[in-house]
Amino acid sequence: MEQSAVYVSLEFTPNPNTLKYSVNRKLLDKGAANFTKLADAQARSPLAAKLLGIDGISGVMLGKDFVTITKTENGDWDHVHKTASDTIEKHLTAGEAIITGDEAAVTHISTEIELKIQKFLDDEVRPAVAMDGGDVTLDRFEAGIAYLSMQGSCSGCPSSAMTLKMGIETKLKEAIPEVIEVQQV
Repeated sequence: MEQSAVYVSLEFTPNPNTLKYSVNRKLLDKGAANFTKLADAQARSPLAAKLLGIDGISGVMLGKDFVTITKTENGDWDHVHKTASDTIEKHLTAGEAIITGDEAAVTHISTEIELKIQKFLDDEVRPAVAMDGGDVTLDRFEAGIAYLSMQGSCSGCPSSAMTLKMGIETKLKEAIPEVIEVQQV
């Protein structure tokens, strides 16, 4: 059966240094994979490694059916956009691997509260932030504080602090009374 052509469409995000590329392919089964170092990408994702090799790109996040690109302060959007879009399309058209090895990220979640927080994030938060090309993951839970990592377009976004405190923290505290505060790592 012949597979349809690869389509890559550009979407702007709330973060002025980040663009989201939606694709008509499943890249990951679930979650997201975030890369800010070329060596990490080379070890786990051929696509992310190619993208991080483009001059002007400082971060790549792979989602279920999208790629978020973050540019450097000196990066030129015209060059970054054209090169990233072409790279994604060629990589997917060639059927090359997106992630190598185990797709699931290593997790340190072990307590019942951490499992509850992670389930809340997976069900209530991550789908919404993925729409803007971002992701939120639990780093750890200590002494009533949930430490969250903002990734993709959420990382460095001017509105991420408000989203974290006014949105995520408020809802998380309502759903899980043990959470008294949320902080970004």
